[in-house]
Amino acid sequence: MRVHISSCMKVQEQMANCPKFVPVVPTSQPIPSAVPNRSTFTCPYCGARNLDQQELVKHCVDNHRSDPNRVVCPICSAMPWGDPSYKSANFLQHLLHRHKFSYDTFVDYSIDEEAAFQAALALSLSEN
Repeated sequence: MRVHISSCMKVQEQMANCPKFVPVVPTSQPIPSAVPNRSTFTCPYCGARNLDQQELVKHCVDNHRSDPNRVVCPICSAMPWGDPSYKSANFLQHLLHRHKFSYDTFVDYSIDEEAAFQAALALSLSEN
């Protein structure tokens, strides 16, 4: 279905003509404008799009196991602390070790790395 959606002109035309997001009820909160997409990713090897984290790992293991190219991890580069220029020496091992879980479960994107470290440290000390 994802392949069809990304290649079908009729579907793309329909999506282009979809109405833009409008809140159902008036709100005092601003509509987010530049929120990074941390839900779906593009394969750094072949450009396959709209892969969630688990699908990206499976796709790369199934299709790019023997690719020796150094690539940027799209998951890491979407994170506030990510370096979009860092290329993993062994991308598959990186995926398998670093991305076994979804960051959304454990990360507060609204705070910086130092604040997250301090919060983790305080929680750790309070548990003893």
